[in-house]
Amino acid sequence: MNPILKNVLAVLVGIVIGSIVNMGIIMISGSVIPPPEGGDITTMEGLKATMHLFEPKHFVFPFLAHALGTLVGAFVAAKIAATRKQLMALLIGVFFLIGGSINISMLGGPMWFNTLDVLMAYIPMAYFGWLLAKK
Repeated sequence: MNPILKNVLAVLVGIVIGSIVNMGIIMISGSVIPPPEGGDITTMEGLKATMHLFEPKHFVFPFLAHALGTLVGAFVAAKIAATRKQLMALLIGVFFLIGGSINISMLGGPMWFNTLDVLMAYIPMAYFGWLLAKK
């Protein structure tokens, strides 16, 4: 297979797999740590209106979803890529960073979480995914 085509495929598969991991963790989060009483977290508008009720414990699973989704996506991309495996993994991190930044701009949230999320969940996890794939 053409190396460029294989690298494009690696990034696309990494994005899909990372997104599945991300959504899977988000889907189970409410059963592990219930949302605040009276909060509607089923829609973006409801989530935005409920954000002020969230305690730090409610941000554990969103952070894990972002970090682990990126980690797994980057790992998969680096494993599949024909060349420039580190770049392919970091592209996954950039993709999810852009998505996370858009999410922050739409939802808001506490500054401590937004800072932690942007600085630790995306590019560092993509780099770590590449390191794991190298072994």
